[in-house]
Amino acid sequence: METVVDRFLRYVRIDTQSDEHSSSVPSTDKQWALARLLVQELETLGLEDVSVDDRCYVMATLPANTDRPAPVLGLIAHMDTSPDFSGTDVSPQIHRNYDGGEIILNEKKQIVLSPADFPELLEYTGQDLITTDGTTLLGADDKAGVAEIMTALAFLQEHPEIPYGTVKVAFTPDEEIGRGADHFDVNKFGADFAFTVDGGELGELEYENFNAALATVTFTGRNVHPGTAKDKMINSMHVATEFNTLLPPHERPEHTEGYEGFYHLIDMQGTVERTVMRYLVRDHDRQRFEERKKYLRQVASLLREKYGKKSVSLRIKDQYYNMKEKIGPVSYIIDLAREAMEECGVTPKVKPIRGGTDGARLSYMGLPTPNLFTGGHNFHGRYEFIPVPSMEKATEVIVKIVEKSGKIRKTL
Repeated sequence: METVVDRFLRYVRIDTQSDEHSSSVPSTDKQWALARLLVQELETLGLEDVSVDDRCYVMATLPANTDRPAPVLGLIAHMDTSPDFSGTDVSPQIHRNYDGGEIILNEKKQIVLSPADFPELLEYTGQDLITTDGTTLLGADDKAGVAEIMTALAFLQEHPEIPYGTVKVAFTPDEEIGRGADHFDVNKFGADFAFTVDGGELGELEYENFNAALATVTFTGRNVHPGTAKDKMINSMHVATEFNTLLPPHERPEHTEGYEGFYHLIDMQGTVERTVMRYLVRDHDRQRFEERKKYLRQVASLLREKYGKKSVSLRIKDQYYNMKEKIGPVSYIIDLAREAMEECGVTPKVKPIRGGTDGARLSYMGLPTPNLFTGGHNFHGRYEFIPVPSMEKATEVIVKIVEKSGKIRKTL
């Protein structure tokens, strides 16, 4: 049987970087290359109902090999890689039996992956590690998840003695730009619950994420020749700066962790006449999330009173919500994942996602979808790496989840 590493190395060499500035679906044509390859491989593995739709969503079915009335399990990963760093000409390197020292990614460019900067490397001493060559990201987010799911499917096909219920598989485009669930057909997928295989280090199990909104604040000023500007000019950039200073400085991403929320200024473009700022608003707690949006409105109102009714306009758009609200009523699927990890010798690391996930949106679309680890580290950059044993354990856990889900009675 082809190993998870073999599959992973094949997938990462295909450039599937998504593009947040594109309005097409998928956002880049190059994602089709991996989608079509996966369709061929799924058909070769003998799955049924293999398809890729006109928006590049790949789906397939592994039919049950038992008559037990079990729920339908879904397994999901995304094909695209982040626009944050180049995904072109990825050249993965395997470092055998890592010795705990510095890893030279690129000698010519003096790019080094060092435990001095990334101390978690030392946890993998003696293991084989896969890295980039320092000029691109690796793409373990989420091609490791794709490879792990595909390898688990191949293992199940080769081991019919393992009983399991129906398994649905999906590989999606554009997750990295927040659109992975935009055109996901939950009814067509037909699962009762699912797992995204899109997490980080060994053992991660995530079923909580931020509530999220995007706030766009537009400031309108009044430009007058600076020589005659006294009591006439309103500099929109100064009003924007004042707005920002009224937000609590200790509630920024660089000062928060765990369950702490934040206001994150991500973009600012301005002139005297007009300035636009965009903020990410995040909080795990729904009430505090609503209070954060309320506070933004209060600040905008305060500045309008000071500079005029048309001086500040605020638009807030909710992006996604904490999946915990939807996972809670079906918490048995978290127990299922925990038990599967423990039976595979993996210690579950339950932690909140300080970000979003397709699983959050899918959960609110009627498909409860927590997130499982892939084993990767340092996603979206040149220092990305993944230990081979972590990928192998992820594959083993997926197989165990499939097996255990087949023993759950459908009535749940």
